[in-house]
Order: sequence, then structure tokens, then C-alpha cells
Amino acid sequence: MATDQGKIANIPGLAILADISGKTIAETGTTIFRPPYTPVPIAAFAGRSRGKDFRPTRLTPSHKWASAEGAVFVETGAWLRAQWYPKTGETEWRQSVDREVLATRASVGICDVTTLGKIDIQGRDAAAFLNHVYANGFAKLPIGKTRYGLMLREDGMVMDDGTTARLGETHYVMTTTTANAVGVFRHLEFCRQCLWPELDVQLISITEQYAQYAFAGPNARRLLEKLIDSGEDISNEAFPFMACGEISICGGVKARLFRISFSGELAFEIAVPSRYGDAMIRALMAAGEEFGVTPYGTEALGVMRIEKGHIAGNELNGQTTARQMGLGRMVAQSKDSIGLVLSRRPELVRDDDYELIGLKPVDSDQPLIAGSHFIGIGASTVAENDEGWVTSIAYSPHLKSAIGLGYIQRGNSRHGDIVRAVNLLGGQDIKVELCSPHFIDPEGTRLHG
Repeated sequence: MATDQGKIANIPGLAILADISGKTIAETGTTIFRPPYTPVPIAAFAGRSRGKDFRPTRLTPSHKWASAEGAVFVETGAWLRAQWYPKTGETEWRQSVDREVLATRASVGICDVTTLGKIDIQGRDAAAFLNHVYANGFAKLPIGKTRYGLMLREDGMVMDDGTTARLGETHYVMTTTTANAVGVFRHLEFCRQCLWPELDVQLISITEQYAQYAFAGPNARRLLEKLIDSGEDISNEAFPFMACGEISICGGVKARLFRISFSGELAFEIAVPSRYGDAMIRALMAAGEEFGVTPYGTEALGVMRIEKGHIAGNELNGQTTARQMGLGRMVAQSKDSIGLVLSRRPELVRDDDYELIGLKPVDSDQPLIAGSHFIGIGASTVAENDEGWVTSIAYSPHLKSAIGLGYIQRGNSRHGDIVRAVNLLGGQDIKVELCSPHFIDPEGTRLHG
């Protein structure tokens, strides 16, 4: 039946059944045909899913608003996100990005972060489940708190990072990076179904169900206070850093609020059902008008996270460990978790291993190139002398210099050292100074404001 789907074999089959039952073929009747009953050209099955429609582009709820604001968009996974918002008189992209960064750190900026993976996790054993899949502890996370989490692969390498908020006794919401949203969800489903099927835990992706916006800067709280309903308290005492909860805004709209920061500034993230996404961005912009609120895109977001020393996709390339990122203490040794055992391999805990550092050119007028390799002063540019590599670069309008993050051998003990950043393909060989990856507010006082 497989090859011809019954079109040829059906009649002989009916004849055999008729002979066995002592009836005619007409009396025996026909089988229930598998569709299509009438032959259909295979090409018709594709329908409109051809060309660009084969993989439709996802648009965030604020897309129409951002388009009207003149945003330049970039593909991030399957999504289109605003990259920057050019203004009249700005002739190149970096002028727009510098303005967005400076305005956000000076007052308040808004960024659409809807594309982050969002996974709803519920069940009596949800805490135990998270404690297994995250390298750091989640069993004792209080209700109303959010925690940064590090997820390892079985080989001990970092798989993804994100935050998970505990909204109730048995209810959590996990965020993942945009690029790894699908992969992390599949990983969690494998863990739930195959590794710990006895645990009472259910998962569902809610990435598209909620529109989410980050607003950061010293006036972030003042902006939000104009939108929350009476009776809600978001003061620093009532809603401190890493707090989370459900609140009421704009006259009864239920929203989820998270006190987290990727920029290093006082910041919040608010999530509303997607049907309110367009109205939400317009309400935020209207409320922030008196503070000179500025929408910012992925480029400004990247600049601020590098200035703050936060890792992202370039540092999470599947070949790096928590220890290399400076997060070794997050891998709890007092509990079992995926990747724990193999993260202890001798090659992954070497004293001369690569470690995350910041870097800036000795000549502040020189640019940096991501992917450049660190070579010692006076050393030959050969693989044997390769000490590490540059992962991320940006121009910091605050420092008025290019800055970057990278990995270099024994990086924690080499702040202040001068090495060369060599990019043979880019034709660049410049001197750079190694430093702390925390260029802005290393004490973290701003985000607790």
C-alpha cells in the first residue's frame, strides 16, 4: 500500500477479500480511502509556502509603530527587530546609535524585547525541574523574585543564559536568548519527557503570546509610575532589583513586571498580552515624553551591554564554559544538574584557561574588529602564539573609544597588559589594553537606583 497508496493494490485486495468471504466485490465494498481520494499534484501541497513565504518573517507587535518612526530593521532569527531609529540630520548609523545610548543613560530609553524566548513552566515539581536544568540553584527562589540562570550542555559547555521569574508557588516564567528560544524549549521538553518523566511539570512557549518592553535609565521608574494603576507600589523598597510580579496598568490591563537590567541602568521589563503590544509602546512613549524618552534598537542595546560587561551570543558560542565567563561560582557543586560532572574535566579547569576580559585600543581613534586574535608584543603572527580572541566590539560614546570583550589566557590577572589584536583578513594589527569587562558603573549602583 505504501508506494501507490492503494491506487493499484486496492482492487486486488478487494478481490481477495470477496473471494474469502464468498461475496462479490460490489457486495464487499471499498475501503476508507486515505486522502486525497482524487489524485492531486504534489506541487499543490506546498501552496503558498514557496520563496519568501516558505519561512515567513515574524514581526513584533510594535512593528507598525517602529516603521512609522523610521526604524531601520535587522533580521534576528526569524524576527525583524528595530536596529536603530535615525533622526533628521543624522547621516550615518553610528550617530543614531550614539544618541540612543547617551539619551538612555541620561534619562530613559525603550526597547522592544518581545523576541526573547518566553517559556511558561508550571507544576508541583517545577522548582525541582529548574534546579536540574540550571547549573545554579533554583529550588529556594522566593515567589516574586527573578534569578539569572546558566544552562549547561551535558559536556559542561554553556548552552544558554537567561532569567526565570517565580510568579507563584508552582508557576515560573523563563526567558531565553532570541536565537536559542526554540533549542532551549526542545531541550526542556526532552528533559521533561525522557530524563525526569516522573516530575509533575508542564511547559508551553508563550513567546508570541506576550509583547515585552524594556525601559531603562534614571527616569525609568518615574515613567512607569505614570502608567500603573492606583494601589501599585514599585518603589525600590517594595519592588527591588530582581523583583517580579503581576500588576495592573492603564486602567485595569493586567501585566507582568520584571525589575531586571541588561543595560546596567535602573530598568524594568513589562509584558502584556500581544493584542495590547501596539498600544503599550504608544502609551510608554506618551508617558515618557516629559523625560525626553528615546526608543533604542539592537545596536544601542549591544553597546550598553558591552559597556556593562554582559555576555551575549558572541560569548555564548557553544565552546565556552561558565568558568571562562567569570561565572564559575554559579555552577553549584552541592546539587546535581545537567553538565555538572563534565564541567569538572581537567581541561576545563586549567589555571591558564581563557578568561573573559575587556579591551580598548591604546590609540582611542582606532577601531576594533570582532574576531581578531590576541598576539603578544613582538611575537610572530602564527597559531602557536595565539592567546585568545575578540568576541564583541562597539564604540562607546561615553568613553569616546572603541571597546570590546574577549577571551584570553589568564585574563583575570592581566588587566593593564598591552597585547596586539590581529585580524589578518581585515588587515589590522593594533595594540590594545586589557581591562575589566565592566566599563560603566562596575559597582552596579545605577541598577539599584
